[in-house]
Amino acid sequence: MPADARHLTRVCIHLDRLTQNLQLLQELAGDRPLWPAIKANAYGHGLEIIARHLVSLGYDTLCLAHVTEALALVKAGVQARTLLLSATLSEHSEAIIAVGCEPVVCTIDMVAALAQAAERAGKQAEVQVMVDTGMGRIGIQPAEVSGFLARCRAFPNVRVRGLMSHFPCADEADKTLSRTGMEQFRDIIDASRAYGIEVCSMANSAAIFDLPDAGFDAVRPGIAIYGLRPSREIANPRVAELRPVLEWKTRITFLKEVSAGTGLSYGHRFRTQRASLIATLPVGYGDGLDRNLSNDFEVLVHGVRCPQVGCITMDQSLVDVTALRGRVALGDEVVLIGRQGDAEVTADELAGKLGTINYEIVTRIAQRVPRLASNSKPDTQE
Repeated sequence: MPADARHLTRVCIHLDRLTQNLQLLQELAGDRPLWPAIKANAYGHGLEIIARHLVSLGYDTLCLAHVTEALALVKAGVQARTLLLSATLSEHSEAIIAVGCEPVVCTIDMVAALAQAAERAGKQAEVQVMVDTGMGRIGIQPAEVSGFLARCRAFPNVRVRGLMSHFPCADEADKTLSRTGMEQFRDIIDASRAYGIEVCSMANSAAIFDLPDAGFDAVRPGIAIYGLRPSREIANPRVAELRPVLEWKTRITFLKEVSAGTGLSYGHRFRTQRASLIATLPVGYGDGLDRNLSNDFEVLVHGVRCPQVGCITMDQSLVDVTALRGRVALGDEVVLIGRQGDAEVTADELAGKLGTINYEIVTRIAQRVPRLASNSKPDTQE
């Protein structure tokens, strides 16, 4: 048995659901290629597991944030075109060229550094120019794009393969700003045809669902491939067809009976109101379980919602399983995110309690928690 399979806390990755989500997104995108985003450890789902599955399905272009992620894929033997969506510094140009990444650029200094690194390596750098149509994060201002592309021509070792932009509000009900940015990007594309641009992309997960005209030449889905909604404001009803790919599970390592009035965990911020059966779980904030959830969320044991009690600590947390007295035992499975029987705890539920988004809930699951791939068919109860 692999060592990871013996780890008591683990993330289960349902690759069949990933495939289903991709099929849905491809149907919405039509003939346009999907460039799945697998940055940040594939949104917490496991970079290598997700990348290997995507490549096996024929997806040959993967979106990352940093060159270190591309290096990890090379080390794992995953072969695909990798786009780097975050701006970086010239000190990374050698690594980018060595790995063969295709970075976004928005400064001439970075283009020059890539050109020099490519010349030394006897290669040509391919890049994507990021255009800021409202995100305000990185990118060339629309009025400066033509001039920037002209200056790039001065570097024979650099080829501008594409233009990119990004929606700041595509996941909101009001699409006015998104449509304005989309039309602005369309005008920029029309004005840039003379520069031999091959591919232009802008659509994220939300835009794939709600802005079909934003597809351009390729789309870059992120959160949706993992079966999570970009937001609750997505209008397209087909968003309900997404299937969560990730389940987070652990097991009971200790059980104890305590009397009414017993203080539990650091600070005794929880005291039992009755004689209670308390279970200890080998999962804490060191695994990505937010300490701010202390005394404010439920897990699933035997398909029953059981409240977490006491402060979540670095490596352990406590659950009140009094309702299961006589049924619960050491080693029993506990679901933190996912389904058990007819009950379900979702990343959206935890995000709502923390005032954040589902992206953060899954992405913060720590690296020390193993990701285990599964290709089992979805349960009919899901």
